[in-house]
Amino acid sequence: MSRARIPERAWRAIAGTSPPTAPIAVRAQPNGMDDLTAHAALGLALRIGESMLAVGASAADVTATVLRVAAAYGLTSCHVDITFTSLTVSYDRENAVPLTAVRIVRTSRTDYTRLQGVTDLERAVAAGGLDVEEAHHRLDRVVSAPATYRRSVNALAWAGVAGCFGLVIGGGWLEALLAALTTALIEQVMRVLARRSLPPFFQQAAGAALATGVAVLLLAGDVDVRTSVVVAAGIVVLLAGLSLVSAAQDAISGFPVTAAGRAFEVVTLTVGIVAGIAGVLDLARRAQLPLTVVDTSPAPVPFAVALAASAGIAGFWALACHARPRAVGLAAAAGALSWATFWAAGVLGAGPALASGGAAVVLGFCGEVLTERLQVPPQLVAVCGIVPLLPGLAIYHGLFTVVVDDDVDGGLAALVGAAAIGLALAAGVTLGEYLGRPVSATRDRYDERVRRRAMTTD
Repeated sequence: MSRARIPERAWRAIAGTSPPTAPIAVRAQPNGMDDLTAHAALGLALRIGESMLAVGASAADVTATVLRVAAAYGLTSCHVDITFTSLTVSYDRENAVPLTAVRIVRTSRTDYTRLQGVTDLERAVAAGGLDVEEAHHRLDRVVSAPATYRRSVNALAWAGVAGCFGLVIGGGWLEALLAALTTALIEQVMRVLARRSLPPFFQQAAGAALATGVAVLLLAGDVDVRTSVVVAAGIVVLLAGLSLVSAAQDAISGFPVTAAGRAFEVVTLTVGIVAGIAGVLDLARRAQLPLTVVDTSPAPVPFAVALAASAGIAGFWALACHARPRAVGLAAAAGALSWATFWAAGVLGAGPALASGGAAVVLGFCGEVLTERLQVPPQLVAVCGIVPLLPGLAIYHGLFTVVVDDDVDGGLAALVGAAAIGLALAAGVTLGEYLGRPVSATRDRYDERVRRRAMTTD
């Protein structure tokens, strides 16, 4: 029956009143902004997004920030596209050619102080009253500021991560000290290699070979230490497990292209680690030195030691990532909280993936609620708290089993377990943030718009 034959009252009773199911290709609204102002505002939004990506922000947070900054200057019809190495922003104008700008994102180490500076600038822009040119100058000061700490402090921080890591996986004080010294040496060597523009794959291989070489020397010198602990803790700065978590989080948030790039980087860099270890291990076997670099039965660790070491891992990690002292203390608390939650879940019978996911939910919730009030980067609590859960060690173990031990079935099982842990961590953090939004009340319509991407396509 046609619509014309249905009584008007009956039609109103069944006619839809909600927005379209999929508002595709909506026409841009008229805007009287001149090209010069639009270019300046678009360039600012693009620079802020690039800076956030370069220092460790997630694709979802960067997209929401770019949309928010652009809208603050009247650019309300913007489209943002993020890949692993580039950021594109297009401003759609009625009856005019769209303005489109692209920036290549240069990879960089995580820098929480710089990320906080960019976030503070974005909030000032969103609040209104900040001129575009002044915002550009403030961003210049943030991105060109000197490093928060000296290089020696950075090296000591990575050494602290490795030392605490050695305690968590069952090593004694001697193993922890040797792991810390080895990691400090690796950090300096990789810094030199990076200055010489050696590709990251070979940097990973060189660092892993150095860690394994130290273990070979200890074994040859008949030093009574667990060489597997020294090797595993010595390469902690090389492990790419956090990239796996970031990849899974981007996929959950609706950014599959970025997630695929991060995941491929995880595999490539971890294969570099395995290649470096395998080369030195082959030499050790030729010299008849029975070196063990993967120990599947770590010694039991007292709860108090594991808790303190987990706090140390997270705190030192934050320090190595240039966090301010207050943020370092918050990161240490997050590390202790994540380990306690993981331990409690394990006592209740949960497996590694489920226990990791539970800990991540707690971290995501706390990060969403606390970081706005304490003025620290929102990623700090989740990322630093995840580190003590060792997400990268399972990837390394799986690839090592496949490549070196030639055990394909066992290696694939380990890799599947590693992927499950990474996905559980990412899903837990995302769920925790979702649960914390009603409490924090800091999310706006741009955050909601980005997070709805997960229900569509990239």
